Amino acid sequence: MTSSEWRVGVLFSRSGISEITETEHFLGTALAIEEVNAAGGVLGKPIVPIAYDPGGDQAAYRNLARRLLADDDVNIIFGASMSASRKAVLPIVERHNGLLFYPSMYEGFEYSENVVYTGATLNQNTFALAEYLLRHHGRRILFVGADYIYPRESNRVMRDVLEAKGGEVVSERYLPLHADEQTLRSVISDIVRLEPDAIFSTIVGRPAQRFYRMYADAGIDRKRVPIASLTMAESEIREIGADACTGHILSATYFQTVENEANERFVAAFKARFGQDFTTSVWSQPAYAQVHLFARALARAGSLETHRISEEILLEDFSAPEGRINFDADTRHLWLHPRIGVARADGLFDIAWQAPGPIRPDPYLTASRFEDVWLEA
Repeated sequence: MTSSEWRVGVLFSRSGISEITETEHFLGTALAIEEVNAAGGVLGKPIVPIAYDPGGDQAAYRNLARRLLADDDVNIIFGASMSASRKAVLPIVERHNGLLFYPSMYEGFEYSENVVYTGATLNQNTFALAEYLLRHHGRRILFVGADYIYPRESNRVMRDVLEAKGGEVVSERYLPLHADEQTLRSVISDIVRLEPDAIFSTIVGRPAQRFYRMYADAGIDRKRVPIASLTMAESEIREIGADACTGHILSATYFQTVENEANERFVAAFKARFGQDFTTSVWSQPAYAQVHLFARALARAGSLETHRISEEILLEDFSAPEGRINFDADTRHLWLHPRIGVARADGLFDIAWQAPGPIRPDPYLTASRFEDVWLEA
């Protein structure tokens, strides 16, 4: 790396099972880097990304993270999306004393001095969703998820919250990450047979998109019995077809329809850069915000040294598209703005509920109590 640039790594899959959502991560990252550089860079020097596509393969994540840190003279990585990919790269990042900026919602129960966590933890999305489903749809919930750590931990916490409030999990089933059509059809059959009040789905990637299409084809009343998710956002709805998704629910900290000046600028810039048909989402917005947070910390640190950036980033307070965000220094996670959206005919979301202000992250659920859900619909 020359003294005239700030070199960083970008490690998101633009192919493979999570192509759509991780491409959103990539585009949010690219837009923010371009904005910083257009404004003069950081201390007069541009941010120069070195980007690789792991293709959704965990071995490739490990190998490419090692290449960035050991061969490409990089110690800052914006990357990983699924929990499996974060777990794959984390030992490499820690061994090389790098710093991973991780933008995805995830299951929590993790802390590393070598990670900056900018996505939601379960107390910032799952608690309110459980309350919303019980109030608006009923107590009988069917769970279906992909068979890896994020769905299993999300479902474990969701079950605890629901049962503490008088709900019932009528079925809990886990599918292969690359679930085929026959497997997904058997889930639809279970739903028709068991007649739950709502579905909590933690299926991800292309199988999730097929599942939503099958649900529509089955003729199930989505307004009465919706699929509720922590991940199925605007970009994937565009891929599925908005007419097949109306009425479904997403619990997230950001929607394109959030109303504030920072979001108006973000949405306009995103569409101007990538096309008017593109939508912003809870996948692109955290990736975008974390680059701006990094650039501000770098301006104070004056160095890419991991410890200096790690210290400075925790002091940040930033007007992001989702709202004002800042770090909880004890956990290295962000205070975020929980919201619940209902999908509408144009592929965007009506915000049915939002927290009155940012909610402190509680990745180990040590302070959160299930009865403390502040849901006022």
